[in-house]
Amino acid sequence: MTATDYRTEQDSMGQLQVPASALYAAQTQRAVENFPISGLTLPPAFIRAVALIKKCAARVNVELGVLDADLGAAIQAAAQEIIEGGHADQFPLDVFQTGSGTSTNMNANEVIATLATRAAGRKVGANDHVNMGQSSNDTIPTAIHVSAAMECHGKLLPALEHLAATLETKAAALADSVKTGRTHLMDAMPITLGQELSGWALQIRNAHARVGMALTRVYKLAQGGTAVGTGINAHPEFAARIADALIHETGLPFTPNDSFFESLGCQDAAVELSGQLKTVAVGLMKIANDLRWMNSGPLAGLGEIELPALQPGSSIMPGKVNPVIPEAACMVAAQVIGNDTTITVAGQSGSFQLNVMLPVIAHNLLQSIELLANVSRLLADKAIAGFVVREDNLRKALALNPILVTALNPVIGYAKAAEIAKAAYKQQRPIIDVAADMTGIPRAELEKLLDPAQLTLGGISA
Repeated sequence: MTATDYRTEQDSMGQLQVPASALYAAQTQRAVENFPISGLTLPPAFIRAVALIKKCAARVNVELGVLDADLGAAIQAAAQEIIEGGHADQFPLDVFQTGSGTSTNMNANEVIATLATRAAGRKVGANDHVNMGQSSNDTIPTAIHVSAAMECHGKLLPALEHLAATLETKAAALADSVKTGRTHLMDAMPITLGQELSGWALQIRNAHARVGMALTRVYKLAQGGTAVGTGINAHPEFAARIADALIHETGLPFTPNDSFFESLGCQDAAVELSGQLKTVAVGLMKIANDLRWMNSGPLAGLGEIELPALQPGSSIMPGKVNPVIPEAACMVAAQVIGNDTTITVAGQSGSFQLNVMLPVIAHNLLQSIELLANVSRLLADKAIAGFVVREDNLRKALALNPILVTALNPVIGYAKAAEIAKAAYKQQRPIIDVAADMTGIPRAELEKLLDPAQLTLGGISA
Protein backbone atom coordinates (compact mmCIF):
# COMPACT_ATOMS: atom_id res chain seq x y z
CA MET A 1 0.00 0.00 0.00
CA THR A 2 1.09 3.56 -0.63
CA ALA A 3 1.11 6.46 1.79
CA THR A 4 -2.19 7.67 0.33
CA ASP A 5 -3.83 4.46 1.53
CA TYR A 6 -3.43 5.65 5.10
CA ARG A 7 -4.33 8.67 7.19
CA THR A 8 -2.80 9.92 10.41
CA GLU A 9 -4.88 9.65 13.57
CA GLN A 10 -3.97 10.68 17.10
CA ASP A 11 -4.98 9.47 20.53
CA SER A 12 -3.58 10.08 24.01
CA MET A 13 -0.52 7.97 23.20
CA GLY A 14 0.43 9.80 20.02
CA GLN A 15 0.01 9.53 16.26
CA LEU A 16 -0.72 6.37 14.29
CA GLN A 17 -1.32 5.43 10.66
CA VAL A 18 -4.82 4.09 10.05
CA PRO A 19 -6.18 2.70 6.76
CA ALA A 20 -7.75 5.58 4.85
CA SER A 21 -10.99 3.69 4.32
CA ALA A 22 -11.43 2.71 7.97
CA LEU A 23 -14.26 4.19 9.99
CA TYR A 24 -12.33 3.50 13.18
CA ALA A 25 -9.40 5.52 14.50
CA ALA A 26 -6.18 5.21 16.48
CA GLN A 27 -7.25 3.13 19.46
CA THR A 28 -8.77 0.44 17.26
CA GLN A 29 -5.70 0.41 15.04
CA ARG A 30 -3.44 -0.04 18.06
CA ALA A 31 -5.48 -3.09 19.07
CA VAL A 32 -5.35 -4.48 15.52
CA GLU A 33 -1.56 -4.31 15.70
CA ASN A 34 -1.28 -5.50 19.30
CA PHE A 35 -3.44 -8.62 19.10
CA PRO A 36 -2.78 -10.64 15.90
CA ILE A 37 -3.62 -13.83 17.80
CA SER A 38 -6.49 -15.97 16.52
CA GLY A 39 -8.26 -14.28 13.64
CA LEU A 40 -11.47 -14.79 15.64
CA THR A 41 -13.57 -11.67 15.99
CA LEU A 42 -16.37 -11.07 18.46
CA PRO A 43 -19.75 -12.38 17.27
CA PRO A 44 -22.09 -10.06 15.33
CA ALA A 45 -24.67 -10.43 18.10
CA PHE A 46 -22.21 -8.94 20.57
CA ILE A 47 -21.30 -6.02 18.30
CA ARG A 48 -25.02 -5.33 17.80
CA ALA A 49 -25.49 -5.30 21.57
CA VAL A 50 -22.67 -2.79 22.04
CA ALA A 51 -24.20 -0.59 19.34
CA LEU A 52 -27.60 -0.90 21.01
CA ILE A 53 -26.10 0.28 24.29
CA LYS A 54 -24.55 3.27 22.51
CA LYS A 55 -27.87 4.11 20.90
CA CYS A 56 -29.73 3.92 24.20
CA ALA A 57 -27.02 5.88 26.02
CA ALA A 58 -27.24 8.72 23.50
CA ARG A 59 -31.00 8.83 23.83
CA VAL A 60 -30.83 8.87 27.63
CA ASN A 61 -28.10 11.52 27.73
CA VAL A 62 -30.16 13.78 25.46
CA GLU A 63 -33.21 13.28 27.70
CA LEU A 64 -31.09 14.13 30.76
CA GLY A 65 -29.90 17.32 29.09
CA VAL A 66 -26.21 16.42 29.13
CA LEU A 67 -25.81 15.74 25.39
CA ASP A 68 -26.68 18.04 22.49
CA ALA A 69 -29.84 16.79 20.79
CA ASP A 70 -28.39 16.96 17.26
CA LEU A 71 -25.29 15.02 18.27
CA GLY A 72 -27.43 12.52 20.13
CA ALA A 73 -29.63 11.96 17.10
CA ALA A 74 -26.58 11.44 14.89
CA ILE A 75 -25.13 8.91 17.34
CA GLN A 76 -28.41 7.02 17.51
CA ALA A 77 -28.68 6.88 13.72
CA ALA A 78 -25.09 5.67 13.37
CA ALA A 79 -25.59 3.01 16.03
CA GLN A 80 -28.77 1.84 14.30
CA GLU A 81 -26.82 1.22 11.10
CA ILE A 82 -24.58 -1.17 13.02
CA ILE A 83 -27.53 -2.81 14.76
CA GLU A 84 -28.99 -3.53 11.34
CA GLY A 85 -25.78 -5.26 10.26
CA GLY A 86 -24.02 -2.42 8.52
CA HIS A 87 -20.25 -1.80 8.65
CA ALA A 88 -19.49 -5.30 9.93
CA ASP A 89 -16.02 -5.12 8.39
CA GLN A 90 -15.17 -2.22 10.70
CA PHE A 91 -14.98 -4.49 13.75
CA PRO A 92 -11.77 -6.45 13.10
CA LEU A 93 -10.49 -6.92 16.63
CA ASP A 94 -9.38 -10.29 17.92
CA VAL A 95 -11.32 -11.99 20.71
CA PHE A 96 -8.03 -12.34 22.58
CA GLN A 97 -7.39 -8.72 23.47
CA THR A 98 -7.43 -6.57 26.56
CA GLY A 99 -9.43 -8.44 29.18
CA SER A 100 -11.88 -5.61 29.84
CA GLY A 101 -12.86 -5.40 26.19
CA THR A 102 -11.77 -1.75 26.13
CA SER A 103 -10.49 -2.18 22.59
CA THR A 104 -13.89 -3.33 21.34
CA ASN A 105 -15.70 -0.60 23.25
CA MET A 106 -13.44 2.02 21.67
CA ASN A 107 -13.78 0.34 18.27
CA ALA A 108 -17.54 0.89 18.52
CA ASN A 109 -17.12 4.41 19.87
CA GLU A 110 -14.78 5.37 17.01
CA VAL A 111 -16.90 3.88 14.22
CA ILE A 112 -20.07 5.47 15.56
CA ALA A 113 -18.29 8.79 16.07
CA THR A 114 -17.08 8.82 12.45
CA LEU A 115 -20.54 8.04 11.09
CA ALA A 116 -22.20 10.53 13.42
CA THR A 117 -19.71 13.27 12.52
CA ARG A 118 -20.53 12.83 8.85
CA ALA A 119 -24.26 13.01 9.57
CA ALA A 120 -24.10 15.92 12.01
CA GLY A 121 -21.66 18.00 10.00
CA ARG A 122 -19.59 18.68 13.11
CA LYS A 123 -17.27 16.76 15.36
CA VAL A 124 -18.71 13.93 17.43
CA GLY A 125 -16.21 12.66 19.98
CA ALA A 126 -15.71 8.94 20.51
CA ASN A 127 -14.97 9.40 24.22
CA ASP A 128 -16.79 12.60 25.11
CA HIS A 129 -20.04 11.98 23.25
CA VAL A 130 -20.50 8.34 22.16
CA ASN A 131 -19.04 7.00 25.40
CA MET A 132 -20.73 9.61 27.63
CA GLY A 133 -21.77 8.22 31.00
CA GLN A 134 -20.13 4.90 30.23
CA SER A 135 -16.93 2.93 30.70
CA SER A 136 -15.67 -0.18 28.97
CA ASN A 137 -15.90 -1.74 32.41
CA ASP A 138 -19.69 -1.50 32.54
CA THR A 139 -20.48 -1.47 28.80
CA ILE A 140 -18.80 -4.78 27.96
CA PRO A 141 -20.41 -6.75 30.84
CA THR A 142 -23.73 -5.20 29.87
CA ALA A 143 -23.21 -6.20 26.24
CA ILE A 144 -22.51 -9.78 27.35
CA HIS A 145 -25.83 -9.87 29.23
CA VAL A 146 -27.86 -8.09 26.56
CA SER A 147 -26.51 -10.15 23.67
CA ALA A 148 -26.88 -13.44 25.56
CA ALA A 149 -30.46 -12.64 26.60
CA MET A 150 -31.44 -11.58 23.08
CA GLU A 151 -29.85 -14.64 21.48
CA CYS A 152 -31.50 -16.98 23.98
CA HIS A 153 -34.92 -15.45 23.38
CA GLY A 154 -34.48 -15.06 19.64
CA LYS A 155 -32.84 -18.39 18.88
CA LEU A 156 -32.22 -20.92 21.63
CA LEU A 157 -35.48 -20.96 23.58
CA PRO A 158 -37.63 -21.18 20.40
CA ALA A 159 -35.36 -23.96 19.09
CA LEU A 160 -35.68 -25.95 22.33
CA GLU A 161 -39.45 -25.45 22.26
CA HIS A 162 -39.51 -26.74 18.68
CA LEU A 163 -37.41 -29.78 19.57
CA ALA A 164 -39.55 -30.60 22.61
CA ALA A 165 -42.77 -30.28 20.58
CA THR A 166 -41.34 -32.47 17.81
CA LEU A 167 -40.39 -35.12 20.35
CA GLU A 168 -43.83 -35.01 21.95
CA THR A 169 -45.55 -35.37 18.57
CA LYS A 170 -43.34 -38.30 17.63
CA ALA A 171 -43.83 -39.90 21.05
CA ALA A 172 -47.61 -39.76 20.64
CA ALA A 173 -47.35 -41.36 17.21
CA LEU A 174 -45.22 -44.20 18.61
CA ALA A 175 -47.28 -44.88 21.72
CA ASP A 176 -48.00 -48.44 20.57
CA SER A 177 -44.52 -49.35 19.25
CA VAL A 178 -43.15 -51.77 21.85
CA LYS A 179 -39.41 -52.40 22.00
CA THR A 180 -36.85 -54.00 24.24
CA GLY A 181 -35.74 -51.64 26.97
CA ARG A 182 -32.05 -51.51 27.79
CA THR A 183 -30.08 -50.84 30.95
CA HIS A 184 -26.27 -51.04 30.90
CA LEU A 185 -26.78 -51.47 27.11
CA MET A 186 -28.20 -54.94 27.94
CA ASP A 187 -31.70 -56.27 27.34
CA ALA A 188 -34.22 -55.20 29.96
CA MET A 189 -37.99 -55.06 30.33
CA PRO A 190 -40.02 -53.68 27.38
CA ILE A 191 -41.04 -50.10 26.93
CA THR A 192 -42.73 -48.24 24.10
CA LEU A 193 -40.89 -45.91 21.79
CA GLY A 194 -43.39 -43.32 22.91
CA GLN A 195 -42.27 -43.74 26.51
CA GLU A 196 -38.63 -43.49 25.47
CA LEU A 197 -39.17 -40.30 23.50
CA SER A 198 -41.27 -38.82 26.29
CA GLY A 199 -38.18 -38.98 28.49
CA TRP A 200 -36.19 -37.08 25.87
CA ALA A 201 -38.97 -34.51 25.55
CA LEU A 202 -38.94 -33.79 29.28
CA GLN A 203 -35.16 -33.43 29.18
CA ILE A 204 -35.59 -30.66 26.63
CA ARG A 205 -38.51 -29.05 28.49
CA ASN A 206 -36.38 -28.98 31.63
CA ALA A 207 -33.46 -27.56 29.65
CA HIS A 208 -35.71 -24.77 28.40
CA ALA A 209 -36.79 -24.01 31.96
CA ARG A 210 -33.23 -24.04 33.28
CA VAL A 211 -32.07 -21.51 30.68
CA GLY A 212 -35.05 -19.32 31.50
CA MET A 213 -34.21 -19.41 35.20
CA ALA A 214 -30.59 -18.45 34.55
CA LEU A 215 -31.73 -15.50 32.44
CA THR A 216 -33.40 -13.90 35.46
CA ARG A 217 -29.91 -12.90 36.61
CA VAL A 218 -28.67 -12.09 33.12
CA TYR A 219 -31.34 -9.37 32.92
CA LYS A 220 -29.50 -7.48 35.70
CA LEU A 221 -27.12 -5.02 34.06
CA ALA A 222 -23.79 -3.42 34.91
CA GLN A 223 -24.52 -0.26 32.93
CA GLY A 224 -24.28 2.75 35.21
CA GLY A 225 -21.41 1.41 37.30
CA THR A 226 -18.82 3.00 34.95
CA ALA A 227 -15.18 2.37 35.90
CA VAL A 228 -15.24 0.65 39.30
CA GLY A 229 -18.91 0.35 40.24
CA THR A 230 -19.37 3.77 41.83
CA GLY A 231 -20.98 5.35 38.76
CA ILE A 232 -18.39 8.10 38.45
CA ASN A 233 -19.14 10.49 35.52
CA ALA A 234 -22.62 9.04 34.94
CA HIS A 235 -25.81 10.95 35.70
CA PRO A 236 -27.56 9.57 38.83
CA GLU A 237 -30.56 8.56 36.72
CA PHE A 238 -28.49 7.08 33.89
CA ALA A 239 -28.57 3.42 35.03
CA ALA A 240 -32.33 3.21 35.47
CA ARG A 241 -33.06 5.12 32.30
CA ILE A 242 -30.76 3.09 30.07
CA ALA A 243 -32.30 -0.11 31.42
CA ASP A 244 -35.72 1.28 30.47
CA ALA A 245 -34.41 2.22 27.03
CA LEU A 246 -33.11 -1.33 26.51
CA ILE A 247 -36.49 -2.70 27.58
CA HIS A 248 -38.10 -0.48 24.95
CA GLU A 249 -35.69 -1.70 22.27
CA THR A 250 -35.75 -5.42 23.10
CA GLY A 251 -38.91 -6.19 25.05
CA LEU A 252 -36.78 -7.98 27.66
CA PRO A 253 -37.02 -7.14 31.39
CA PHE A 254 -33.63 -5.55 31.93
CA THR A 255 -32.91 -3.74 35.18
CA PRO A 256 -29.87 -2.19 36.85
CA ASN A 257 -28.10 -4.72 39.03
CA ASP A 258 -28.52 -4.39 42.78
CA SER A 259 -24.76 -3.91 43.05
CA PHE A 260 -22.59 -2.61 40.23
CA PHE A 261 -19.59 -3.85 42.19
CA GLU A 262 -20.90 -7.40 41.68
CA SER A 263 -21.54 -6.71 37.99
CA LEU A 264 -18.00 -5.55 37.33
CA GLY A 265 -16.05 -7.73 39.71
CA CYS A 266 -17.53 -11.07 38.63
CA GLN A 267 -19.31 -12.77 35.77
CA ASP A 268 -21.34 -15.23 37.80
CA ALA A 269 -24.52 -14.74 35.78
CA ALA A 270 -22.68 -15.63 32.57
CA VAL A 271 -21.07 -18.62 34.28
CA GLU A 272 -24.48 -19.77 35.52
CA LEU A 273 -26.03 -19.44 32.07
CA SER A 274 -23.11 -21.30 30.54
CA GLY A 275 -23.60 -24.07 33.07
CA GLN A 276 -27.19 -24.45 31.96
CA LEU A 277 -26.08 -24.44 28.32
CA LYS A 278 -23.75 -27.29 29.24
CA THR A 279 -26.74 -29.13 30.71
CA VAL A 280 -28.60 -28.62 27.42
CA ALA A 281 -25.56 -30.02 25.60
CA VAL A 282 -25.43 -33.06 27.86
CA GLY A 283 -29.11 -33.75 27.13
CA LEU A 284 -28.64 -33.39 23.40
CA MET A 285 -25.65 -35.73 23.45
CA LYS A 286 -27.66 -38.38 25.31
CA ILE A 287 -30.51 -38.14 22.80
CA ALA A 288 -28.15 -38.11 19.82
CA ASN A 289 -26.25 -41.15 21.04
CA ASP A 290 -29.50 -43.06 21.68
CA LEU A 291 -30.53 -42.29 18.11
CA ARG A 292 -27.18 -43.54 16.82
CA TRP A 293 -27.53 -46.82 18.71
CA MET A 294 -31.15 -47.31 17.63
CA ASN A 295 -30.23 -46.59 14.01
CA SER A 296 -27.13 -48.81 14.06
CA GLY A 297 -26.84 -51.48 11.39
CA PRO A 298 -28.93 -51.72 9.35
CA LEU A 299 -28.11 -55.45 9.52
CA ALA A 300 -25.48 -56.01 12.19
CA GLY A 301 -26.64 -53.38 14.72
CA LEU A 302 -29.83 -52.80 16.68
CA GLY A 303 -31.71 -51.60 13.61
CA GLU A 304 -34.72 -50.36 15.56
CA ILE A 305 -35.18 -47.23 13.45
CA GLU A 306 -34.02 -45.77 10.17
CA LEU A 307 -32.98 -42.14 10.28
CA PRO A 308 -33.55 -40.08 7.13
CA ALA A 309 -30.82 -40.75 4.56
CA LEU A 310 -29.21 -37.35 4.03
CA GLN A 311 -25.91 -38.02 2.25
CA PRO A 312 -23.51 -40.82 1.23
CA GLY A 313 -21.66 -42.09 4.27
CA SER A 314 -18.41 -43.27 2.77
CA SER A 315 -15.96 -42.36 0.04
CA ILE A 316 -15.09 -46.04 -0.43
CA MET A 317 -18.09 -48.14 0.70
CA PRO A 318 -21.04 -47.71 -1.71
CA GLY A 319 -24.48 -47.59 -0.16
CA LYS A 320 -23.31 -46.69 3.32
CA VAL A 321 -25.43 -44.05 5.10
CA ASN A 322 -24.41 -42.57 8.45
CA PRO A 323 -26.33 -40.82 11.27
CA VAL A 324 -24.82 -37.46 10.39
CA ILE A 325 -27.21 -35.19 12.31
CA PRO A 326 -26.79 -37.00 15.64
CA GLU A 327 -23.03 -36.97 15.05
CA ALA A 328 -23.12 -33.22 14.46
CA ALA A 329 -25.18 -32.82 17.65
CA CYS A 330 -22.56 -34.74 19.63
CA MET A 331 -19.79 -32.49 18.28
CA VAL A 332 -21.80 -29.40 19.20
CA ALA A 333 -22.26 -30.81 22.69
CA ALA A 334 -18.52 -31.41 23.02
CA GLN A 335 -17.79 -27.82 21.92
CA VAL A 336 -20.33 -26.34 24.35
CA ILE A 337 -18.93 -28.40 27.23
CA GLY A 338 -15.47 -27.10 26.33
CA ASN A 339 -16.78 -23.55 26.08
CA ASP A 340 -18.23 -23.90 29.56
CA THR A 341 -14.83 -24.88 30.92
CA THR A 342 -13.31 -21.76 29.35
CA ILE A 343 -16.10 -19.58 30.76
CA THR A 344 -15.66 -21.17 34.18
CA VAL A 345 -11.95 -20.32 34.23
CA ALA A 346 -12.65 -16.85 32.82
CA GLY A 347 -15.41 -16.23 35.34
CA GLN A 348 -13.09 -16.63 38.30
CA SER A 349 -10.62 -14.19 36.76
CA GLY A 350 -11.99 -11.15 38.49
CA SER A 351 -9.38 -9.22 40.41
CA PHE A 352 -10.88 -6.76 42.87
CA GLN A 353 -13.21 -4.46 40.88
CA LEU A 354 -13.04 -5.99 37.39
CA ASN A 355 -13.16 -9.30 35.58
CA VAL A 356 -10.43 -9.32 32.95
CA MET A 357 -11.52 -12.12 30.62
CA LEU A 358 -14.68 -10.52 29.30
CA PRO A 359 -14.15 -10.92 25.52
CA VAL A 360 -13.52 -14.66 25.72
CA ILE A 361 -16.62 -15.06 27.91
CA ALA A 362 -18.66 -13.19 25.30
CA HIS A 363 -17.27 -15.26 22.43
CA ASN A 364 -17.78 -18.65 24.06
CA LEU A 365 -21.17 -17.89 25.57
CA LEU A 366 -22.65 -16.63 22.31
CA GLN A 367 -21.10 -19.45 20.33
CA SER A 368 -22.68 -21.99 22.68
CA ILE A 369 -26.10 -20.37 22.35
CA GLU A 370 -25.92 -20.30 18.56
CA LEU A 371 -24.61 -23.85 18.19
CA LEU A 372 -27.25 -25.31 20.49
CA ALA A 373 -30.05 -23.39 18.79
CA ASN A 374 -29.01 -24.46 15.31
CA VAL A 375 -28.39 -28.11 16.07
CA SER A 376 -31.61 -28.45 18.11
CA ARG A 377 -33.63 -27.52 15.05
CA LEU A 378 -31.61 -29.87 12.85
CA LEU A 379 -32.09 -32.72 15.31
CA ALA A 380 -35.84 -32.08 15.35
CA ASP A 381 -36.36 -31.63 11.62
CA LYS A 382 -33.74 -33.89 10.03
CA ALA A 383 -33.58 -36.76 12.49
CA ILE A 384 -36.50 -37.13 14.89
CA ALA A 385 -39.45 -35.99 12.78
CA GLY A 386 -38.54 -38.27 9.88
CA PHE A 387 -37.19 -41.50 11.35
CA VAL A 388 -39.01 -44.73 10.49
CA VAL A 389 -39.53 -47.56 12.98
CA ARG A 390 -38.46 -51.08 11.96
CA GLU A 391 -41.30 -52.91 13.68
CA ASP A 392 -40.12 -56.31 12.42
CA ASN A 393 -36.83 -55.95 14.28
CA LEU A 394 -38.59 -54.74 17.41
CA ARG A 395 -40.90 -57.77 17.44
CA LYS A 396 -38.08 -60.22 16.76
CA ALA A 397 -35.98 -58.90 19.63
CA LEU A 398 -38.94 -58.88 22.00
CA ALA A 399 -39.83 -62.47 21.25
CA LEU A 400 -36.34 -63.66 22.16
CA ASN A 401 -35.90 -61.42 25.21
CA PRO A 402 -35.50 -63.71 28.26
CA ILE A 403 -35.81 -60.70 30.60
CA LEU A 404 -39.57 -60.82 30.03
CA VAL A 405 -39.54 -63.63 32.58
CA THR A 406 -39.32 -60.87 35.22
CA ALA A 407 -43.10 -60.67 34.94
CA LEU A 408 -43.32 -64.24 36.30
CA ASN A 409 -41.43 -63.42 39.51
CA PRO A 410 -44.62 -62.90 41.57
CA VAL A 411 -45.97 -66.26 40.29
CA ILE A 412 -42.97 -68.63 40.32
CA GLY A 413 -40.32 -66.70 42.30
CA TYR A 414 -37.00 -65.12 41.31
CA ALA A 415 -34.93 -68.34 41.41
CA LYS A 416 -37.21 -70.29 39.07
CA ALA A 417 -37.52 -67.29 36.76
CA ALA A 418 -33.71 -67.01 36.58
CA GLU A 419 -33.50 -70.71 35.69
CA ILE A 420 -35.96 -70.20 32.84
CA ALA A 421 -34.09 -67.12 31.59
CA LYS A 422 -30.77 -68.97 31.51
CA ALA A 423 -32.34 -71.82 29.60
CA ALA A 424 -33.86 -69.44 27.08
CA TYR A 425 -30.48 -67.73 26.59
CA LYS A 426 -28.74 -71.06 26.11
CA GLN A 427 -31.33 -72.53 23.78
CA GLN A 428 -32.00 -69.26 21.91
CA ARG A 429 -35.73 -69.93 22.18
CA PRO A 430 -38.56 -67.50 22.93
CA ILE A 431 -39.10 -67.15 26.65
CA ILE A 432 -42.74 -68.15 26.41
CA ASP A 433 -41.81 -71.54 24.91
CA VAL A 434 -39.24 -72.26 27.62
CA ALA A 435 -41.60 -71.10 30.37
CA ALA A 436 -44.33 -73.36 29.01
CA ASP A 437 -41.92 -76.35 29.22
CA MET A 438 -40.58 -75.54 32.70
CA THR A 439 -43.74 -74.44 34.54
CA GLY A 440 -47.24 -75.75 34.85
CA ILE A 441 -48.71 -72.46 33.77
CA PRO A 442 -51.13 -72.80 30.83
CA ARG A 443 -49.94 -71.25 27.56
CA ALA A 444 -52.88 -68.87 27.40
CA GLU A 445 -52.01 -67.59 30.85
CA LEU A 446 -48.33 -67.20 29.88
CA GLU A 447 -49.34 -65.21 26.80
CA LYS A 448 -51.22 -62.86 29.06
CA LEU A 449 -48.46 -62.62 31.68
CA LEU A 450 -45.68 -62.11 29.12
CA ASP A 451 -47.50 -59.75 26.74
CA PRO A 452 -44.82 -57.07 26.04
CA ALA A 453 -47.38 -54.32 25.49
CA GLN A 454 -49.01 -55.06 28.83
CA LEU A 455 -45.64 -55.05 30.53
CA THR A 456 -44.95 -51.48 29.41
CA LEU A 457 -47.78 -50.38 31.71
CA GLY A 458 -45.89 -51.45 34.84
CA GLY A 459 -47.37 -52.98 37.97
CA ILE A 460 -48.14 -56.68 38.43
CA SER A 461 -49.73 -58.57 35.53
CA ALA A 462 -53.23 -59.74 36.36
